[in-house]
Amino acid sequence: MKLRSTDALLVIDAQNDFCEGGALAVQGGAGIMPLIARLAGRFDTVIATQDWHTPDQISFASNHDGATPFSEIEVAYGPQMLWPDHCVQGTTGADFHPDVAPAVVKALAVVRKGYNPAVDSYSAFYENDRRTATGLAGLLRERGVTRLFLCGLAYDYCVRFTAEDAVREGFEAVVIEDASRAIAPDTAAAARESFATLRVAEIEASSLLV
Repeated sequence: MKLRSTDALLVIDAQNDFCEGGALAVQGGAGIMPLIARLAGRFDTVIATQDWHTPDQISFASNHDGATPFSEIEVAYGPQMLWPDHCVQGTTGADFHPDVAPAVVKALAVVRKGYNPAVDSYSAFYENDRRTATGLAGLLRERGVTRLFLCGLAYDYCVRFTAEDAVREGFEAVVIEDASRAIAPDTAAAARESFATLRVAEIEASSLLV
């Protein structure tokens, strides 16, 4: 696939807590980090996202009496999955994985999300209340970006929601499937169905590295 000057790579949450040994590890997460670093070298514009939670984040099961991780509760903005504590500001778990360092160094910006304790954030464009914007859309438009390539963690949550919002914001979205990893098969299948409906393309990294 031929890249254009109006393309950008979004590196989604390539953080230690989402890799093996982390608090919310995605199987195979660490293994894609060198590939993401290679992909970043092909793009003029790279942007990274970073989960950046406070300890009292509403989506942490530990903040709800009797709740367990991966259960769901109702909050002011609707259903919210509860997670193990992860990517807490200033911790090693919130740091980017060392193997993705070249991509982070090249990044035009790091979009930190989920720092409001009352609202979780999956998408790089909006918090989970679906109203609070991160400012990413404006930054991309100022750069003249029209097509976004997405990779990182996790395919079925933050990659998915970012890709969906990219389309809604008028960008073309392409998910690099083998440079992403999913949390669970059922949510991965739901993500693929959503991508097909919204015409989000899915490709292999090899088509960009030739």
